Order: sequence, then C-alpha cells, then structure tokens
Amino acid sequence: MANERSSVINIGGEDYELILTTRATKEIAGRYGGLENLGDKLMKSENFEMAITEVVWLITILANQAILIHNLRHRDEPKPLLSEEEVELLTVPSDLSGYKAAITEALYRGTKRNVESEPDPKNTEAE
Repeated sequence: MANERSSVINIGGEDYELILTTRATKEIAGRYGGLENLGDKLMKSENFEMAITEVVWLITILANQAILIHNLRHRDEPKPLLSEEEVELLTVPSDLSGYKAAITEALYRGTKRNVESEPDPKNTEAE
C-alpha cells in the first residue's frame, strides 16, 4: 500500500498497515458521528476499559482496510481479517499508547488534502 496513505504498527510480531478508507470513515462516522468526534470520544472515555475497547476497535477497523484491499486485489490469496479479540490477546496495554500515534498518523494521512492553486487570470500577462 502507498506509504503516504498509511501508518504501520506491529501486533504480535506482524506488521499491519493502518489505512483510513472511505469505508472505514463510514464505520467511524456511524460509531462516533464523524471523524471530528473521534478524538473527544477517545479522550473522554468514561473508564479505562472503555478507552481500551475504543482503541482496539479503531485499530481493528483501520488494520483490516489494508487486508480488505489486499483481498480485493489478490482474490486467489486472501488473508484473514484481524479480530478485536486477536488485537486484545496479542498486545499489552503499553502498546496502545504507541498505537494511538499510528492511528492519528493514519487519520491525518487519510484526510490530508493537497491543495494546488490555479493561476489567477488577473495576475497573468496578456499575450
């Protein structure tokens, strides 16, 4: 996958790309009401268990995007999707703080806009 669209984390000795796709954005919007509400939800979770649950859910959604893209492009070599249970069993709580940075990076890269300005006709010389 294009590195400018993703970030990478390691879960249980295996690297996973976190990618914010349109599909993931829809799922996040359905759960949080939009990407803009995601940060508030993660920072204001009522308790530690809920905060872990939300981070694990988000990691699973974003990591599965790369797997789904792989499976779409390589239908004869599908990879299994990552489950929330696998993420919980293959990580320790201290991993999650590093994952938050990777989540933030993936979200930023997925929503980054490359703005190019067009020449203003008023500023061009007449030929």
